[in-house]
Amino acid sequence: MTTINPLNVLLWTLRRNEKDVINLYDSLSPVMQEATGGSMLNFGYWTEKTNDPLLAQQNLCDYFGNLAELENAKTVVDVGSGLAAPAIFWRNQNEKLNLYCVNINYKQLRFSVPEKNIEFINSTSTKLPFANNSVDRVLALESSQHFKPFEDFISESKRILTQSGILALALPVTGSSSSLRQLGILKFTWSSEHYDVDLIKKFVSSNGFKITDEQLIGSQVYDPLSEYYLKNREVLKKSIKTKYPGFVEKILFKSILKMKNASEEKIIDYLILKCKPS
Repeated sequence: MTTINPLNVLLWTLRRNEKDVINLYDSLSPVMQEATGGSMLNFGYWTEKTNDPLLAQQNLCDYFGNLAELENAKTVVDVGSGLAAPAIFWRNQNEKLNLYCVNINYKQLRFSVPEKNIEFINSTSTKLPFANNSVDRVLALESSQHFKPFEDFISESKRILTQSGILALALPVTGSSSSLRQLGILKFTWSSEHYDVDLIKKFVSSNGFKITDEQLIGSQVYDPLSEYYLKNREVLKKSIKTKYPGFVEKILFKSILKMKNASEEKIIDYLILKCKPS
């Protein structure tokens, strides 16, 4: 069983520096893997035909890849690549892609096995090790909410992209009129920066990009994910408790309830942006 010190988790969540985020993911990402049966580590995109989180995660990768026009790309940088499952998904859809998985978490990179047309790079998101105007796409699928300073990541993306390139972002956000008080338990269990929609758009627009597509899809992310967990809680709880202390699932359950409520009240949302150099 994985040992977790609640005080450490609280400190990691409150400070949220790069080392803290690494510790959080190393400690808690197996919870998501246990609950979904996969390694994509995203909330997923749910449609009427989606009946499990693994398919929802693949749907989100597909949706995001289409938005980023990966079918027309050659060199793609996936920043905050996690366990590389999305990159493998995109490569399997288009074998001509050359993908670079950038991750500050070396342990996650070590987890990844060698893959055709995929290179793994241990680096921070704010100092990307690529030449100016050298890549076609920069992707950040449910990772940029951790990047600090966020503006440095945007300016680095602008630097390495060709003039015809695309920056694509997908991340949890708060509503423009939301407050930390309204987040409740999510203030502590949502272990990332709490950026609102307008701030993200301001960062992007003031650092050399124009937004060409904008989608808010929270109702197809949080609501059905919450309903799935609540419907299948007993099975999932049993699985999670084989590897984690009981309090972990209890906190997860309370967070799921709050996430559902916050999504329905538009306190939180899920933003997808397609951006091109201006």
